[in-house]
Amino acid sequence: MMEIYSVAQVATYIRELLETDLHLADLWVEGEVSNLTRSAAGHTYFTLKDESAQLRCVMFRRQYAGTPLEDGTQVTAHGRISFFERRGELQLNVDFVQPAGVGIWQARLERLKAQLEEEGLFEPSRKRPIPPFPQRIGVVTSPTGAVFHDICNIIGRRWPLTEIVLAPTPVQGDEAAPAIVEALSRLNRESDIDVIIVARGGGSVEELWPFNEEMVARAIYASRIPIVSAVGHETDYTIADYVADLRAPTPSAAAELVVPDRREVSRQITGSIVTMAGWMTGQVARHRAEAEQLLFRLRRNVPNVEQERQRLAVLLRSAHSAMAQTLNGRRERLKAYALQLRSLEPGGTLARGYALVQRRADGQVVRSVSQVKGRDRLAVQVADGQFPAEVSRQYGF
Repeated sequence: MMEIYSVAQVATYIRELLETDLHLADLWVEGEVSNLTRSAAGHTYFTLKDESAQLRCVMFRRQYAGTPLEDGTQVTAHGRISFFERRGELQLNVDFVQPAGVGIWQARLERLKAQLEEEGLFEPSRKRPIPPFPQRIGVVTSPTGAVFHDICNIIGRRWPLTEIVLAPTPVQGDEAAPAIVEALSRLNRESDIDVIIVARGGGSVEELWPFNEEMVARAIYASRIPIVSAVGHETDYTIADYVADLRAPTPSAAAELVVPDRREVSRQITGSIVTMAGWMTGQVARHRAEAEQLLFRLRRNVPNVEQERQRLAVLLRSAHSAMAQTLNGRRERLKAYALQLRSLEPGGTLARGYALVQRRADGQVVRSVSQVKGRDRLAVQVADGQFPAEVSRQYGF
């Protein structure tokens, strides 16, 4: 039985067939630009053609970044083949355009560079400083080339305290890029690697290409350890150089950048010691002068003990003399007060012929005749004793 398909089913099948072809998903095409138009939405439409064929192209606004496109120019474009079902048209979705004649390797490099730069992999603010005194340095390079030998010699001469850990890998060919990624991963699993050098000697663009691969760039970006890129000669630039925390013009220069020079450090230490000794000498001299000045002021302000002792002796004698005079004066006044008091004593009064009369009944002193009556018994106290008395019965007045 014959099966009949709808137009949409056929168009969808064609689109899926084209878009699942890996070759058509990563395509470089060179041709002449014609029929160039730009929509109000910012998308760019054009045709690439040569003597015998033409291919419709679209470059959406997010991919177009001021790429110079004009009718009649020869360009190399990168993109993927797609099928626009609504119009039934096959087209190349372009994401990168380069003037023709640059070369496919350079065009690929510029495309990936633009993509990674837009993602922020080259952002200077994310680049980390290289530790000044690394104890362990990882090296990603070929174990058989002269590069690793040179790095070891230079580091050993400049700073022999550093241990070098090699993560061997091929540095060119189809297997190099995944091997470099694995070597970086191994070193990042080490707990005490301070810095990593990714290095190889000079070569052609094709030979250096593993260091332009996207997987290598992302592995460098993801490294938790600072990375120094030293690929090729001084004029060679790779994607790895842009992503790494530091770019060295050559592998030998990388070895010099990651470790200090022990002779320079020794000179700096010696200079610091001299400077510190001079500073300490100056500090000691300054404090000694301050101490001597304070001691001088102290000696100047300390009182003359012997002179003060003599002054104290004079003061004590004066005090004793004054106290003695005061005591004598008060003693004389006390004697006078005592004489006055003795003259007021009852005994003294009685001795002058007076008598103290008391009623015997209640001991009341008789000061008036009105206090007694006939037959009251009395006690009479005279100077040398006491005798009884009785008021006469006929007494009365």
